[in-house]
Amino acid sequence: MAVITPPKYVKQVLITLQSRGYLAYLVGGCVRDMILGVHPQDWDICTSALPEQVQSLFAHTVATGIRHGTVTVMVGSHGVEVTTFRTDGGSLDHRHPEAVSFVGDLTSDLARRDFTMNAIALPPDGLLADPFGGVEDIQKGIIRCVGEPERRYEEDALRMFRALRFSARLGFAVEEETLHAIYRKAHLAVNLSAERVRDETEKMLLTKSPEILSLVIETGLLDRFLLHRGENLTPQFRALQALPRKAMPRWAGLCALLEQNGMITSAGDFLSALRLDGRTIRCCGDCCALLHTEPPQTKKSWKKLLNRCGVDTAMCAAQVSDALRGGKCREALRAVLKSGECFSVRHLAVTGDDLVELGLRGRALGEMLDFLLDYVMDYPENNRRELLLQLASGTEEN
Repeated sequence: MAVITPPKYVKQVLITLQSRGYLAYLVGGCVRDMILGVHPQDWDICTSALPEQVQSLFAHTVATGIRHGTVTVMVGSHGVEVTTFRTDGGSLDHRHPEAVSFVGDLTSDLARRDFTMNAIALPPDGLLADPFGGVEDIQKGIIRCVGEPERRYEEDALRMFRALRFSARLGFAVEEETLHAIYRKAHLAVNLSAERVRDETEKMLLTKSPEILSLVIETGLLDRFLLHRGENLTPQFRALQALPRKAMPRWAGLCALLEQNGMITSAGDFLSALRLDGRTIRCCGDCCALLHTEPPQTKKSWKKLLNRCGVDTAMCAAQVSDALRGGKCREALRAVLKSGECFSVRHLAVTGDDLVELGLRGRALGEMLDFLLDYVMDYPENNRRELLLQLASGTEEN
């Protein structure tokens, strides 16, 4: 295991629990990341201490999930989740256990976890507890359910998304039976909230292997949001790798591919169903609409596009166009933006108030602003207040 030690505040919580006679282990993702040589983002501890016992040991705690045995221990500004060893009861909604039972042994607690790589515990003495072979699976680059995969997915349908997300994030292969069980149990994903599906989908989109979403679709996990599953999508979805690892262009690229394959009626409907925010919905919808047209061929046509759609949408469309169709749209657009040339009324050297002083009102005012903008797009060097006022006065008189 790579030499990564937990921060002092985490050690403090572990040692405090152990000094009072309780078992305490680092567990889950932080141990997995330590084995991989990655500094964990979060630190989780499992313990034989009951929630109320944990609360009595520390001055500042938050009952974040006390019904399920979880107490967040605050050490200064840092929080550490401490969860009592437990087993989970059945789940009627295929997401949350109906009840939990606190137990006294570590192995029973690890047996309820999703994947072997997340079912490894590490006490302060550094001797790993690994009853399900998680270390070996990590070394082999395998994602494997703890116990029977179908049972794990019936307990929590989100685990099917997590298996594929971890595959994309870590570059691991999903073990054969763990994967086949997703095909058999994908229908349970209907029980997940749209927000949960959205979050998992976005996390996969933002990995270095966003083409994993072709497998998400193939297994049927997104059936409720799609018209059909499509076929042989992986080669097409690899194009998403060429997009910046940012949410907007990757969502737009995904929507473009889904539209291209007739799997959604529109980006707006698809993203609305997934509860994306309004800005993303508008931008991706406009971006997909632009992809049905030929890319701008001149500097002025790029400026007109920027004026009509805004920088975010235009850049998103350029990035997706380059990724899916090839070309140098992004390069052309960046050149226009770098030039600093005017492409909107607000960048004109005159304002509406200036034109009002010339006597322009209402429709005539709007038409003059449009005329001046079009003129400046053709002659960017002439975006000067005096010249534009003269032009407006002369045109007014004519």
